[in-house]
Amino acid sequence: MEIEIYADVVCPWCYIGKRRLEQALASYDGEVTVRYRPFQLDPTPVTAPQPLLDALAAKFGGRERAEQMAGQVTKVAAGVGLTLNFDRAVSANTFDAHRLVRFADGHGRAGELVEALYRAHFTDGVDVGSPSALVTLATSVGLDETEVRDHLTSDAGRREVAADLAAAHQLGVSSVPTFVLAGKYGVTGAQEPETLLAALAEVAQRESTP
Repeated sequence: MEIEIYADVVCPWCYIGKRRLEQALASYDGEVTVRYRPFQLDPTPVTAPQPLLDALAAKFGGRERAEQMAGQVTKVAAGVGLTLNFDRAVSANTFDAHRLVRFADGHGRAGELVEALYRAHFTDGVDVGSPSALVTLATSVGLDETEVRDHLTSDAGRREVAADLAAAHQLGVSSVPTFVLAGKYGVTGAQEPETLLAALAEVAQRESTP
């Protein structure tokens, strides 16, 4: 079964959803292929990185509200073994990160790169909109530095990622994470592993029925 994950690497619930899916798959005995599909929470260009909490405060009505939201999601993330350091994270446009994930997919490294991007943004405070940071992260998962640098400095993948983003909206993906199972069954949100496991079993049964 193919599982397509529509997500953004600066989305904390997407990070949590990824980990919960992995927990579900650890108990699932069917064969699956995971594909990462791009989505941007905010496609606005980021001219200069700023502390993420400042950006959230401007978007959601003040620093207190931003810190409250961050605290809530940090607790949920800790429950699945993830460390979110909102006080270190910086805002970033993720278009180039998605281009790089697409590149990594062609080399069998998409899963490792996506994990590295989440960890870099939420745990280590790395600017995942920075080309140099992206090169460093890509090489850390085994991609060739020269190839990655050439890819990012060219227009390679731009049209494809833009088309993928448009396709996501056409499919009706409006919030992430969204999991599409077997190309036609959607599960939205960072669902608990048990919920995801039940969905996998149901889809497998449906797909095996003539």
